[in-house]
Amino acid sequence: MAVIPLTLTISLCLVFTFVVFFFREQSQHPFSSAERESLLPLSDETPRPEGTMPCGGSDNSCDVGSD
Repeated sequence: MAVIPLTLTISLCLVFTFVVFFFREQSQHPFSSAERESLLPLSDETPRPEGTMPCGGSDNSCDVGSD
């Protein structure tokens, strides 16, 4: 049966092609991921420490807990 060697040959070619393209893509963007690249349009915003909120007014003061 020549079908089994043919199937194995095609499968190995596909695996080799995948490995080559995978390592080529990883070498172009070594520290990148799909999640990080999807957020790139938002990178122009200035980062703030977590838990802080912008305050209004000209003196940049916040009245926290002054009820």
